[in-house]
Amino acid sequence: NNEGMGGVKTPELIMFTNKADANHLINVLKELYIVSEDWTGNRYGGLTIDWDYANHTVDISIPGYIERALQRFRHPPPTRPQHAPHAWQKPTYGATTQYAPTPDTSPALNAKDTKHVQEVLGTLLFYARAVDSTMLTAIGTLASQQANGTTATLDALTQLLNYCATHPDAIVRYHASDMILHVESDAPYLTAPKARSRAAGYQYLSSRPLDPTKPPSPDDPPPPANGAINVFCQILREVVSSAAEAELAALFHNGKEACPIRTCLAELGYPQPPTTIITDNSTAFGIANDTVKQKRSKAIDMRFYWIRDRVRQGQFHIYWKRGSLNRADYFTKHHPAKHHQQIRSSYLHSKDDRSAN
Repeated sequence: NNEGMGGVKTPELIMFTNKADANHLINVLKELYIVSEDWTGNRYGGLTIDWDYANHTVDISIPGYIERALQRFRHPPPTRPQHAPHAWQKPTYGATTQYAPTPDTSPALNAKDTKHVQEVLGTLLFYARAVDSTMLTAIGTLASQQANGTTATLDALTQLLNYCATHPDAIVRYHASDMILHVESDAPYLTAPKARSRAAGYQYLSSRPLDPTKPPSPDDPPPPANGAINVFCQILREVVSSAAEAELAALFHNGKEACPIRTCLAELGYPQPPTTIITDNSTAFGIANDTVKQKRSKAIDMRFYWIRDRVRQGQFHIYWKRGSLNRADYFTKHHPAKHHQQIRSSYLHSKDDRSAN
């Protein structure tokens, strides 16, 4: 074990080809340090790794993390199960225009409560990034408010903690694959305060395209589902002027996130064909693929055209697919509890359902 930041001991992974050589290294290290051994490979960086070589799967979890967090923050169990990490942002049905949420005018938090919000979010963010991505939207919304939090912020934090107490031990399951990166991108328009929008992306490893030289099509069969290796979920700093610009911004940010992953996979011995990115906006799809010519190009932030240049270079294939099939959609909005219950098994594995991903 190596003592890392904050005095927390984290294991270092050592690869070897001969066990006698590994034992020699351990004996030498024991002369200088306190060394523990784990030949099962079930623990790394705080994560619990459950290998199933027969079925070619591996489950990642952090048992007890949420339980310890709830004890630390003295949060009691909810009186009834909470299946939504955040309040439902109900749309105005029948309206042609959906407006951004109204400003929060509830009383401001004092310094003690503000620090409490920051501590809880910092604790949950590690868990959400490592295992339970279903919390990311709620955490992102609260993080944007924490500097100027109000009593409404504290109420939203209580709902998030109740959700954690209801679903304390998340598991992500990964299936063996060809290690080819796939990305699904989405962004709704004007869903965050101050007329801002949220961009999201679901990035996972799966099978190779049937024909890497041929641009993908909506009619192509989707690659086998897999656990996410990266979930991008962020409120855009820019105030975009249309739904198309929001979707193009999401493509831009997902492309930037995918670039270092592509390089890492290539260095590991898995060279990547052009990475497919799904969008459900036909205008953003057309701009990225040079099939739509804009009349007012200056209306869109010019940096978003980076994704179009990368498509020209052959690094990405961007194609359109219906929004109902886009797994990034979940991370872009505040959904009702019923939707969270229905969709949770698409992102996290359940011990009670061996067929879940």
